[in-house]
Amino acid sequence: MASRKKAIFLFLVVSTFCLGFLAAKSTPMVKSFLFKQVNKWDLTGHSEWEDGFRLVKVKSSADGSLQNAYFLDSSSEKPLLVSLHTWSGDFSQTDPLAKLAEKHGWNYIHPDFRGPNWTESACLSPLVISDIDDSIEYAIKNSKVDVNNIFVVGVSGGGYTTLGYYLRARHKIRRFVSWVPISDLSAWYHQSLSLGNDKYAENIAACTSSLDADEAKSRSPLYWKIPEDGNGGIDIYAGINDGHKGGGSVPISHSILFFNRLVNEKGLGDKQVGEEKIIELLTRASSISPNSVLIGDRAVFYKSETPEATLTIFDGRHEMLPEYTFNRLVELSKGSSIK
Repeated sequence: MASRKKAIFLFLVVSTFCLGFLAAKSTPMVKSFLFKQVNKWDLTGHSEWEDGFRLVKVKSSADGSLQNAYFLDSSSEKPLLVSLHTWSGDFSQTDPLAKLAEKHGWNYIHPDFRGPNWTESACLSPLVISDIDDSIEYAIKNSKVDVNNIFVVGVSGGGYTTLGYYLRARHKIRRFVSWVPISDLSAWYHQSLSLGNDKYAENIAACTSSLDADEAKSRSPLYWKIPEDGNGGIDIYAGINDGHKGGGSVPISHSILFFNRLVNEKGLGDKQVGEEKIIELLTRASSISPNSVLIGDRAVFYKSETPEATLTIFDGRHEMLPEYTFNRLVELSKGSSIK
């Protein structure tokens, strides 16, 4: 009996060691797999789109080229969701908001705007702004869009484009929603290198003439002119762990600095994030209040809200909460908002 117990004990020890070794060796693959399951919005390969979503060609008003987009016509006067692809994605990228738009009978378009951000024609060039304008015009002409309820949403690189389009949109937009955006390309170049994300640094260099300072500023919403007459309002969301190892690729400073500049220019300086709070948030020295507001199932570390813009720093990382996002759009389309 004693020898049998010893054998079982040795078996358990060896098994535990082997499993631990395999887990350690495969952790990057496991993390990658899990990330892709949770962050469906960040899959950059071509995906199969369901029946109802049509691949269309939108003629560019800037250069006459034909830009791809996936388009859903609700055949009724419903809101239009303009969903913007991520930094390395394009029009064919998986988008969890698409199914939600279809479920609610909304109009929807997923434009290309010059594809991934590693060419000079992409990366918030004038062509990008023009392409998004053209895609909205296409949707209005080819479906029964409720023109008082057009929404623009983006996450990560799409959040970056959302910030830029917010400042230069030709169309009347009800609300812009930007998740974990980039606002300053020069800053993100150096941050990417420090985080070991060399591919993003290479992309930035490729679309800014080898990181020419003026070129980088011209493609960074943080430095763009803020129009006196705002076009709709904007919601900005950032996960507090973004920009840290394992948390994501874009520090929350991009969201905070853009928000601060925006509200300051609007004469709402008292709504800015103060220096002490910025340091607290960037170093993750904040704690969640027992009475914290929730977005979806996530606690909020910090929120500043004005009629023009809101900034929400939530318990998360480099991500978007699709269901929460769409529910907010639904409430906004009814004339009310989620607090």
